[in-house]
Amino acid sequence: MLIDVHNHFYPPDYLDAIRSGDSIIRLTIDPEGNPCLHYPGDYNVAVEGHRDIVYRQRVLEREGVDTQIITLTTPGPHVEPPDRAVRLAGSVNDEFAEIVRERAPRFGALATLPLCDPAASVIELRRAMTELGLPGAMLFSNVNGVALADPRFDPLYAEADRLGAVLHIHPTDPVGVEAMTDYWLMPLVGFLFDTTLAAAKLVFAGVPERYPNIKWVLSHLGGAIPYLAERLDRGWRAFPDCRANISKPPSEYLRRFYFDTVNFDPYALRLAVDFAGAGQILAGSDYPHQIGSIPQMKESLSALRVSEDERKAIMGANAAGLYRLGAATAAA
Repeated sequence: MLIDVHNHFYPPDYLDAIRSGDSIIRLTIDPEGNPCLHYPGDYNVAVEGHRDIVYRQRVLEREGVDTQIITLTTPGPHVEPPDRAVRLAGSVNDEFAEIVRERAPRFGALATLPLCDPAASVIELRRAMTELGLPGAMLFSNVNGVALADPRFDPLYAEADRLGAVLHIHPTDPVGVEAMTDYWLMPLVGFLFDTTLAAAKLVFAGVPERYPNIKWVLSHLGGAIPYLAERLDRGWRAFPDCRANISKPPSEYLRRFYFDTVNFDPYALRLAVDFAGAGQILAGSDYPHQIGSIPQMKESLSALRVSEDERKAIMGANAAGLYRLGAATAAA
């Protein structure tokens, strides 16, 4: 069983809305006819796998991927005015739910939220989970420069806690992106550190302690979290304000997070396993982004030095439980 929890899809209605001008996102067309969605420091080329679910299913069948948990990706609805963000997020979630209904167990999905409107995000998360049957949502690592640890998001976390939601943090353009616009440094470096910053600030702010039923997932192997967790613990011991909201060292909360394997270095993967345990690691490919790869995901997991039971857990068993996938998927 192979379940890929980090990959991206642009639903047709969402792309149509952007093409029609019902968006502030700048869209261009590349020489091959692919839409390109631009945002500070980066752009995404929406290739066939991003926007054609039939083509995508054929790719998964060829590559031996049993299930993908699809999510939207950058720029995301939160960059829009709130009324438009609400409308676009709802449309995305309706299309994701339809894909899951028609094509499960090949696909699951996480909701997209209009994060620029925290109150509307509470309503949309509740609808996505209780009416559409999705197990949670993807959150961007900051919301137009506002940290996920900001108190304005507490009602969202309270609802996510009540529902036992999966919240998967995915990076977006970080504050200071103007220093990362050459050499693709924003996605290569900025993404990883924005995820790291988001996770560290959530923990120090006490969000996981106050809302223990949320299942947090970090993209790209947690950025630098497995590498820097010891330093965060030293900060907790050294600085009183780092102890103000939490009763235990940061690493004790971070070890309960899940980490996807969109880092294809087996030694880095081993560090994450050593930090959090094999039960907290989830296979991910970042397909079909230019920097993602299903074959590299599979190769790195095959090269990872773990027991076969641990490898099976990482490749699919952990995700089957976390994302509440059906018996048909679990038996694949």
